[in-house]
Amino acid sequence: MARKPRIEFEGAIYHVLNRGNYRSDMFEEPGTAQAFVKCLFEACEKSGWLLHAYTVMRNHYHLVLETPRGNLVTGVHWLQSTFGNRFNRFRREHGRAFQGRYQSILVEPGVHLLQLVDYVHLNPVRAGITPLEKLEQFPASSYRHFVRGLEGRPAALTCGSWLQALGGLGDTREGWRSYHDHLVWLMADPARQKQAAFDRMSQGWALGSEDFQHDLAQDFKQMSAARDWGGPELADLNRHDWNERLLSGLQILRCSLADAGAAPKSAPWKVALAAWLKNQCSVSNRWLGEKLNMGPPDAVSRYVGELARGNRAEAADLVGRLTTKVRG
Repeated sequence: MARKPRIEFEGAIYHVLNRGNYRSDMFEEPGTAQAFVKCLFEACEKSGWLLHAYTVMRNHYHLVLETPRGNLVTGVHWLQSTFGNRFNRFRREHGRAFQGRYQSILVEPGVHLLQLVDYVHLNPVRAGITPLEKLEQFPASSYRHFVRGLEGRPAALTCGSWLQALGGLGDTREGWRSYHDHLVWLMADPARQKQAAFDRMSQGWALGSEDFQHDLAQDFKQMSAARDWGGPELADLNRHDWNERLLSGLQILRCSLADAGAAPKSAPWKVALAAWLKNQCSVSNRWLGEKLNMGPPDAVSRYVGELARGNRAEAADLVGRLTTKVRG
């Protein structure tokens, strides 16, 4: 039976979660969890995601993310495959890093988003991994970034909308003290957690009011009739975005797609373009290999990896030129 396509649209908010594919606790070592978090923020930068909350447990992760570009599938694919490759290289393992298809549950903004953020932040506390008074020190959670203020906070993290839903709190020291008190209040009584639907945060297809779910269902009936579940059309939009960026880079380097057909597969300007594009979006190695005549996906990955390790100085200079021209 074919899998149902993901529901994707611009501005959607999701609870995304998945579990490791190894019998031992995949994220038990702090370094592994931090490597996943690093990869997560790279995915946010490439995909333009906004991250409302995250936590990495011993063998699974929870993300509360918003997709302004409607690109959940390509972004999560990049996140899981990239981390999986890095994890396998480090551990000298083979196979998938994650058990199977990740869950992605649509979330209604406002109170329901706030309740999900609470659930994600309290996950390590409820699991007995850390007491609430030391949650700020738990390294694999967005909570510590938020409560420590704006300085040093990753750019993708966002909190304004769900803080506002909690009595209009602001992103200030006083606001975070009030949010901490709110979490203390929730942990003081399991009935409050049940009322906040903590037991249903990882179930179903949507978290929200009946009206929210009804409106979504009506929208997706029309989308399904139009053969538009966000799959082929959004894939086309992604390819269009990649192509526009590629043409912009070619113009800066004064090269063309015709030149790509004649030049060596590992020509410095082609490696530079590939690395530059991969740094700013979720472009695939297969697409790059075909467009720039660089060979199969693993060849593109090898060339870009060599550049990252400092072995392609000429290509690195061209990446700097591309970056400077675009920023200027």
